[in-house]
Amino acid sequence: MSSLKLYLALTASLAVEADFVFLPEWPAELDWTQTMCKKLRQARHRPRPAIHERELGQRLNIIIVAEGAIDRDGNSVTADKVKQVVVDNLGFDTRVTVLGHVQRGGSPSAFDRILGCRMGAEAVLALIEATPDTEASVISLDGNQAVRVPLMACVKKTQAVAKAMEDKNWQLAVELRGRSFARNLETYKMLTRLKPPKEIKGKGGHTLAVMHVGAPCCGMNAAVRSFVRNGIYRGDTVLGIQDGIEGLVENQVKEMGWGDVTGWVPQGGAFLGTKRTLPQKYMSQVAARFKEHKIQALLVIGGFEAYLTLLQLCDARQQHPELCVPMACIPATISNNVPGTGFSLGCDTAVNEITEICDRIRQSAQGTKQRVFIIETMGGYCGYLATMAALAGGADNAYIFEEPFSIADIREDIYHLIQKMDEGGIKRGLVLRNEYANPNYTTEFLHQVFTEEGKNTFSCRMNVLGHMQQGGSPSPFDRNMATKMAAKCTDWLVRQMTENTREDGSVFTNQPETVCMLGLRSRRYEFTPVHSLKPETDWEHRIQKQQWWMKLRPLMRILAKHTATYEEENVEVELDGKAH
Repeated sequence: MSSLKLYLALTASLAVEADFVFLPEWPAELDWTQTMCKKLRQARHRPRPAIHERELGQRLNIIIVAEGAIDRDGNSVTADKVKQVVVDNLGFDTRVTVLGHVQRGGSPSAFDRILGCRMGAEAVLALIEATPDTEASVISLDGNQAVRVPLMACVKKTQAVAKAMEDKNWQLAVELRGRSFARNLETYKMLTRLKPPKEIKGKGGHTLAVMHVGAPCCGMNAAVRSFVRNGIYRGDTVLGIQDGIEGLVENQVKEMGWGDVTGWVPQGGAFLGTKRTLPQKYMSQVAARFKEHKIQALLVIGGFEAYLTLLQLCDARQQHPELCVPMACIPATISNNVPGTGFSLGCDTAVNEITEICDRIRQSAQGTKQRVFIIETMGGYCGYLATMAALAGGADNAYIFEEPFSIADIREDIYHLIQKMDEGGIKRGLVLRNEYANPNYTTEFLHQVFTEEGKNTFSCRMNVLGHMQQGGSPSPFDRNMATKMAAKCTDWLVRQMTENTREDGSVFTNQPETVCMLGLRSRRYEFTPVHSLKPETDWEHRIQKQQWWMKLRPLMRILAKHTATYEEENVEVELDGKAH
């Protein structure tokens, strides 16, 4: 679906590694039939010896056709027409699936539920603050911040897109869709090539390395794939380090090829392997491996341990000049506890998993007597998972470390649930608890208290979700975020290497600004030097001191019919992204 809109088709193509995509805003070239068939033929052909089992010799290809897709002459491109071209020219067994309204069905994702809550609250505040002279606005999400965009400006821009397409000014049509759309389109075209270009784009010639440090999470593989192919596309060599620091010390380093990362996007876990080992005890060996493999830039993908790894490598530069190269970190942990970012790879998938499990647990009590469920989530001392899953799942409360609570608070929640069930006709209650919320008020303790105090009104059950939260396939949000962040890291590292290249061709920089964390902060992605993040870090509990999602907790309580005050950031922006 999505007539005259490239969003669904383009983002889906990035998320599933589609072989070909047809978009209305970027029509296919007139010779698209030959181009597509050539690509599919190369993908299916397996030479001897095969370069890679998944790169050449594929048994499955996916082609996505957006509703309203056309070629450069304005001729319609339909799924049936594409099928006929494939069958007639290649003889491949081809099936057409028209998704239609299936795309509109199903349960909303956790992200959509939370987005709806935030936008609804912001809309109420906008209406309350409005005056007769206030310009009509559209409530939107820019980066990670709710914003208000002038309504008529949005309408004019939409009309401008249609006018650009009518004039066959395709480049303008893509640009009017926004910078992120244009960048996603270029990223898709680059990442889905079967092989790197024969003529290398740019100078290239650098050696970059990538590794994981910390626990595995969804999105790691997509980030590695994007980084590897972005690097190779520029003419650089990309090394994959197996099993983190331990693998580097043991020389488990190999050059990554274009086809080595085919099919990685939809896979969970970490194919490169990951461990929590930090480099401090092995700094001499690490430096020796940097020198041996002539590593000129490093990307670390992981959680709090990855953050610590970059800090230790940066501090060791004075003793080990081999480490004086640009380094970047992509935060990847379900806990979302890494300083310098509002979102980490994997946390969206984990919130989806928790929300889905909570839905099933609630459904299990359908038709039974009144019942309350106590659910324990992961996250260490960070209450992100519990809070966001509570907001998405319509929970009555979420107990977290960042918001201290007492036995009086617990009793108040019990009486509140009793009142809702006695007077409001509510049959089921849901309470979440972060695993390290309180050493004394454990999940078992809460279960016993709720059971005893509410025994005349409801029964109580307890569930500890455990590592189910880390499993599953990455959500589309995590897949695309990983792809985008890795591409940004490649750009940044290449720029830093270029700016710090000596006359002999070696790369040397000992500036703290060349060791950074990439994160989504408010409305944009930012590279923040890891040393500047130290004051923002609660080292004892391994969390950020200030966490943006804490402002959503009053909203969670309001929606659960508690008394609370919610204040959203009132930011009005123009279509060019400038706040005023």
